[in-house]
Amino acid sequence: MGRKSHPYLVLFALWLMVFSASSQVIIVSPILPRIGEALGVAESRLGLLITVYAVMLSVFAIITGPISDTIGRRRVLLIGSGSMAVALLFHALADSFGALLAVRTAAGAAGGMLSGGAVSYVGDYFPYERRGWANGWVMSGIAFGQIIGIPAGTLIAGEFGFRGAFLMFAVTMAVATAMIGFFVPQPEVARRSEPLTVRGAVATYADLLRQRSVVVAAAAFFTMFFSLGIYVIYLPTWLEKTLAVSGSSIASLFLVGGIANVISGPWSGRLSDGVGRKPMIVTSCWALGIIMVLTPYFIRSMPVAYVFFALAMALVAMRVSPMQSLLTALVPAERRGALMALTVAIGQVGIGIGSAVAGPAFTRWGYESNTIAGAVAILGTAALVFHGMPEPGKAEPAPPAD
Repeated sequence: MGRKSHPYLVLFALWLMVFSASSQVIIVSPILPRIGEALGVAESRLGLLITVYAVMLSVFAIITGPISDTIGRRRVLLIGSGSMAVALLFHALADSFGALLAVRTAAGAAGGMLSGGAVSYVGDYFPYERRGWANGWVMSGIAFGQIIGIPAGTLIAGEFGFRGAFLMFAVTMAVATAMIGFFVPQPEVARRSEPLTVRGAVATYADLLRQRSVVVAAAAFFTMFFSLGIYVIYLPTWLEKTLAVSGSSIASLFLVGGIANVISGPWSGRLSDGVGRKPMIVTSCWALGIIMVLTPYFIRSMPVAYVFFALAMALVAMRVSPMQSLLTALVPAERRGALMALTVAIGQVGIGIGSAVAGPAFTRWGYESNTIAGAVAILGTAALVFHGMPEPGKAEPAPPAD
């Protein structure tokens, strides 16, 4: 049990963890050119840094989900955040592309322990009618990462090398680990009663996948993250090539996007508490698809790029907290960790595949192919949510017992 359990201390500890974890992932995109220059790596291979992270995160998320349902979220968050801090520290020793892939793999394993952890904890700690608000604030850590972490990390990478950016986030993650240890209690919620075994974990996931809404949610997470992977990862590289902009301009782009995100996130979470989750998700997906398709045809200067990226990040934020709040209501508390792990893992497979495809598509067909594929995927997300994910109170019947 943490020493204190004031809701705002809990939110800030989770916020700092999300800030650090998301920033160390997002920073890879704007500093890809710096990594390529420092390690002598071809552009088409750099997307593998996202892919190995995503794959390892998926594997460890699947493993960790049932564990958190059994031993409690707090322990998993504490172990995961501490492991992430250590993994990021080891980035300072990466002197080759192979070594960097290895430490990104280790970071992905730690990320798997954290994936869905903050959202599952919010689902345990806050009542459903306040989860949109709470998730909005916790997930605003991603936006603040874009406002503060990504610009600072990009500038540090330009001045001192890419390793400096990862070291900065090792420090913030270490602070988050300490705050979780002191201020985040284990909520008094139901836990898994069956023994924690591989067979039991497999049975849990099998039971979840018998529920149609869970299958739809998993598919929606795949298409949602695939769209981000194929659209965002090579956007900075395309801007540097097309507009001949500097690293500081890319840093300012993420700053503007982060401001839009942090404004939109808590507002949209609170709004979804009143109007419903599905309308927010579907509307934001359609609007983001339009932004993606128009990107390579309308961006001819950095001011226009700022507008497009700000709109894109605001629309991403409009979808995140309603989607997560909707997920927390699909299953009871003792299976919430497994559900979040499953959906996040499949989402990471999506971003991993999207990132792996993004490089060859970018070099062979141009950035237009990335944006079209991203738009098609995000519209698929809208269709899946609209037709297959129920709002609370309209849930489908539970599958019959074996």
